[in-house]
Amino acid sequence: SDLYSDAQIVRHSRSHVARTKDAMFFLHLQLEGDSINRQDGREALLRAGDFTLCDSTRRYEMVFTGANRMLVLGIPNAMLRRQVGCPESLAAIPMPGGRGASGLLSQLLRKYWSEYHQGLDEQSGARIAVAILDLIGAAYADLPQALGDRSSLGTAHRIRIINYIEAHLNDPDLTPTRVAEACKMTARYLHHLFSDQDETVARYILRRRLEACSKALQSGAQRGRTVTAIAFDYGFNSPTHFGRVFRAKFNVTPREYRREKPGIA
Repeated sequence: SDLYSDAQIVRHSRSHVARTKDAMFFLHLQLEGDSINRQDGREALLRAGDFTLCDSTRRYEMVFTGANRMLVLGIPNAMLRRQVGCPESLAAIPMPGGRGASGLLSQLLRKYWSEYHQGLDEQSGARIAVAILDLIGAAYADLPQALGDRSSLGTAHRIRIINYIEAHLNDPDLTPTRVAEACKMTARYLHHLFSDQDETVARYILRRRLEACSKALQSGAQRGRTVTAIAFDYGFNSPTHFGRVFRAKFNVTPREYRREKPGIA
């Protein structure tokens, strides 16, 4: 959404939270003017190009000191967690739009919004959405202040683990043991960190590999490549094993999936 406003205060109140059906995070990108975004006792002052995250499942407040314009990007909770281990710990942390990965994300979002109004085609839009999510993960990957009072050392470790996995999905040797070694912890502690999650570390790795392969199989840019080559790109070293686990997740073979959903991502 592209929002315009004069000076005012916008509150996402307790009643708004109660009516929230789907857990979403909102990325607030300041396009013109200034705003103050508050959540969880933190306060983010945004100027043109800066952005922050707000969690729709908790109260927050935005203060606009004068005429302003803001781009609001809604990201489903589950989708954002594939890029950032604990996004609720990032609420109301200001991200600069002029440098580093956050600057690249800010530029991409502004350019994307401009091109969207010029009639960006669906296939290009879907691929850019993937790039946006990847850049969000990169922007927040090494942010030590993201760990506020609500966060624990375990949360910090989970963020490191997930960021490492996302960056190494193409490594056929990516196993929980390898992840634990890279993150300088024992395998036992690694599994403990995921004991309250919906899936184990190994299942998370497998799911993310299969999701990455499914996107590649849908991509028009990958039409000339074989299913096996795409599987190998994301760490699978056995076509038979890949076919079996792919069918278990998507209820069709990789080739059937490619025929049914040609060139949509």
